[in-house]
Amino acid sequence: MKILHFSDTHLGFSDLDITNDAGINQREADFYKAFSDVIDAIIEIKPDYAIHTGDLFHRASPSNRAITVALTQFKRLERAGVPLILIAGNHSTPRTAASSPILEVFRSLDNVYAVFRQRYEKVVFDEIVFHALPHINDERIIEGELERIEANIDPTKRNIMMMHCSVGAHYLMHEFGEWVYPKEREGIFERMDYVALGHWHGFGPVGAHHNVYYAGSTERTSSADKREEKGYVVVELEDDITITHHVIPLRRSLSFRIDAERFEEETAALDLSEIKDALVEVRLYNLTASSSIDIGNQLLEEIFADALHVKVKREFRAVEGEPIEDHIESISLEAYFISHLKESVTDGAERERLSLKAKELFALYEEADDDSH
Repeated sequence: MKILHFSDTHLGFSDLDITNDAGINQREADFYKAFSDVIDAIIEIKPDYAIHTGDLFHRASPSNRAITVALTQFKRLERAGVPLILIAGNHSTPRTAASSPILEVFRSLDNVYAVFRQRYEKVVFDEIVFHALPHINDERIIEGELERIEANIDPTKRNIMMMHCSVGAHYLMHEFGEWVYPKEREGIFERMDYVALGHWHGFGPVGAHHNVYYAGSTERTSSADKREEKGYVVVELEDDITITHHVIPLRRSLSFRIDAERFEEETAALDLSEIKDALVEVRLYNLTASSSIDIGNQLLEEIFADALHVKVKREFRAVEGEPIEDHIESISLEAYFISHLKESVTDGAERERLSLKAKELFALYEEADDDSH
């Protein structure tokens, strides 16, 4: 038996305020392409079942475009005859009972089995049972739902457990509503043929369990996510279990560190052969207030002109002999510049005048956390 496991597709995610030729946010389009690539793989591989372990959409109320993309791709699976079992994740689950779950729309498709009502449901076929536990906002009922799963294990069939949660604090994403699977209930895993997890965006096994895996996301929702290898998992169940991770192509994400004291030499030596249409992060370190002004974002964007987007982070040298936090998220450029004025301008009246002017200018430009304006 062959099962294709994918997760955390986050359809509708958008970022960077860059549009493509069709007028669609470019990052939003990247997520649609990754999703389409996985559907292509399902149709080509023809597994017995496909499973998606949550966060199909990035929001509980996705855009019309995101819904249309999902319906179009799932119709392709319907024509190919591949059953899809789908659970809701925290991003796709309404926070209040007044909102209708978006995954309900897929119940009109013959081959899509959507589980979204914040309760355990089992999806039963002749030879296999999918124990589907969608995201649950109320953690108080989780223990009871796990008991129901254990009571419904069928020893005469294959048993697959599907969840969207953190199996251990290491896998927390620090998002609203996420919950940690109780360690004392991990014994259930030993009675399953495979435990398919969603929520954590990296692929890999969990702990010492040979049959418990996160599929990971199909795209990067943050520049902090440096995992290049995104894709899907093929699970083969025979006498034993075989897990294979398949990578799909993504827009390249590159990082560069540049010493501000050696700016010209280091930028001249950069290897820019792979930056075409890439997402680029530049970290400038050893900065002073004056060199930070000299090395403006526009200059860096010109150096990395072939990139889709350039994000600049700045790391400053010590202020008044004390080390500061590593990067600009921890100390604003305004605070650093005011500190520089206090140290370098001896005339009190002039220092006060410059400080007020600096605060006025920083308020005008509304300095962002990533120092882009």
